[in-house]
Amino acid sequence: MIDKLSSSNQNSPEYQVKQVEGIPKTKAISEEEPKQQEQQKQPVNTKDKTEKVIESLNDFLKASNTHLKFTFHEDLQKYYVSIVDDQTNEVIKEIPPKKLLDMYAAMEKYLGLMVDKKA
Repeated sequence: MIDKLSSSNQNSPEYQVKQVEGIPKTKAISEEEPKQQEQQKQPVNTKDKTEKVIESLNDFLKASNTHLKFTFHEDLQKYYVSIVDDQTNEVIKEIPPKKLLDMYAAMEKYLGLMVDKKA
């Protein structure tokens, strides 16, 4: 830190330098610590984590008498989500809409006829 000292006799201010406080030392990293850090960064079983998230979302949606249903789209090999009414089992909303996925699959199939290889 530099503090300004004013002097009535001089026009230019004088500066006094204060000593910087000590910086805490960091501990040395042992050979085992990077391995432990890598193990902590690895994802926990994603299937279990996904199921927990789905359960919590369904608990949240109980108030509106709806639940989530995950459906596998055979042509695209991907999942989409449906929000279903508990009483009537009617699909309220699909994310993304199944019709859109069907159109995308048809376009991909048609494109495959025109082009031999995918980039």
